[in-house]
Order: sequence, then C-alpha cells, then structure tokens
Amino acid sequence: MEFALLGWPPDAPTLRLDYRRFAYAGKFVLGSTGKAVVADGENGDTEYDDHILAAASFSPDRTDDDRLCIRYVTVREDRQGEGLGARLLAFVAAHAADRYDRVRIAVNNPAAYVAAHRAGFAFTGRETGLAELVCERPTARPAARDADTYCAGLDRYRERDLDADAMTRLDEKRAAGPPSVVDAPAGVGGDEGSEGEPGS
Repeated sequence: MEFALLGWPPDAPTLRLDYRRFAYAGKFVLGSTGKAVVADGENGDTEYDDHILAAASFSPDRTDDDRLCIRYVTVREDRQGEGLGARLLAFVAAHAADRYDRVRIAVNNPAAYVAAHRAGFAFTGRETGLAELVCERPTARPAARDADTYCAGLDRYRERDLDADAMTRLDEKRAAGPPSVVDAPAGVGGDEGSEGEPGS
C-alpha cells in the first residue's frame, strides 16, 4: 500500500474515480484542488484509476492563508473500515506542515468524525451551514484533545434524525471515548507541485 501526495493546488492532477465505488467521485476531476491518495501499489490502466483505494482533495482556506482545508475524503466502498481515511488525513496534515500552520476538515457523519479524530483533529465546537462539524489540527502535531470535546461533537449528531441502529453505533462510539491517534504514514511526493507561499 502506498500513500502519495500528487500535487498542491492549483496545479494538481485530476482523478477519475469510479462513481459506483467512491462517494464524491466527481469532486476529484477538478484540477484546482490538491490531491493525495492511497493506492494498492499496482498501476491501473483502465477507464478509471482502479488502483486507488482512498483519495483526499484540499485547497487553501479562502479566509486564512495559514490554513489548509481538506474538502473531500473518500474511501473505496470495499475498503471502508480499515482506517485508510484516518491515515490519509494524517498524511495530508503532515505534508502540509511546510506550507500551512493548521488543517481543517468539516465532517457530516459520525464515522468521518471518528476518522478525523484518529488523524489528530479536534472538534472546534463549530458547524458549517451544511450541518458539518468543523475539526482542526496544527500541522506539526495532532491537536490537544479531551474526552469532553470529543463527546460534545458526537452529541451534535444526536440532534439529528437518526434511526435506531445509527443511534446505537453513536452510543458505542461515545462509550469507547476518543480513539487513539494514528501516525502519519510515510509516503511520496508532493513538493513538485506549485511553489510559493501558502494560498498562492
């Protein structure tokens, strides 16, 4: 398995992910966002980038040049639950350290929230206008986290219309407490993308 930073905005490559296997596949055809991937180590030569197991896209924050925003993270449906999303988030944050002070992600479901916390992000107490929970971490190290802040984020999902199974999973996540933080995987590349100050 290989983690790779493919490029920084605005000059990153586009990815053609199979929309039947990846959520948000259409968001990765934009060249204006940076891209990072987890690949299986094989080179696919088909209609889609079949060797990709997970992908992330990111760009500078529109209001803060010192902050990178991870816009989308997607894991191939048959590889979900393996921790690829959390490790990819940690990988992007580690690579952003030379360009940005902080990394932010907004998550729209409890599974993504737990993955962000596993990557060292902490709930800021804020939500976007789309009811996404905003999580952030310094690039140099995982954010300081505590059980109360972690549970406060999970409790925001209780206010939503969840079915009984989703509520049970939420209760289990809350009872387990904050997950342990994953190390950023070693990977390749990224610095051959656009040069300059963050946000340029």
